[in-house]
Amino acid sequence: MTFKFDKLYRLGAWGAAACMVAICALIALQVTFRLVDALLVLVGLGRLGLSITGVSEMASYLLVGATFLGLAYTFVHHAHIRVTLLISRLPSVIRVWFEVFGLIVALAISLLLGYGLIELARESLQYNDVSSGFLSIPLWIPQTVLATSVGLLCLALAEALLMALRIAARDPASFREATATDDSEMH
Repeated sequence: MTFKFDKLYRLGAWGAAACMVAICALIALQVTFRLVDALLVLVGLGRLGLSITGVSEMASYLLVGATFLGLAYTFVHHAHIRVTLLISRLPSVIRVWFEVFGLIVALAISLLLGYGLIELARESLQYNDVSSGFLSIPLWIPQTVLATSVGLLCLALAEALLMALRIAARDPASFREATATDDSEMH
């Protein structure tokens, strides 16, 4: 399957990677500050007392961003876990309709989740909700990242559904489930 919005999904993956790099950088910096303080104490000097306030809070928001921003990319590159033990044994003509049904269910759930996240972000913006940790991060920021990420997943699911419906309508016998190995051979 060739996805028309693959560049958009890749952008989400780059955002997820940036979140992971930011988490690593924050934690490495915090550990370095503690190590410097420990070494200074070890040689008999006073601590510098350097630290990053709210590092765990920032890391948790970045981890959620990393997880959700990668959803669409991992879906279109067949990296989500799928249990196909039963349907893989079915003929292609029947299996394609199981694929269509699964994509419809996944899209419906994702649309409901996306709608809920948009409403949550809207309310947080309206009431100026902020996080309750050391940092007062406006909650609409991470919630908007979540809603955008689920929106990308909905787009990917809709695109896959249209492709599966096209195959089901034209030539269901030609349906073959894509796998991660198929995807890696294309690049």
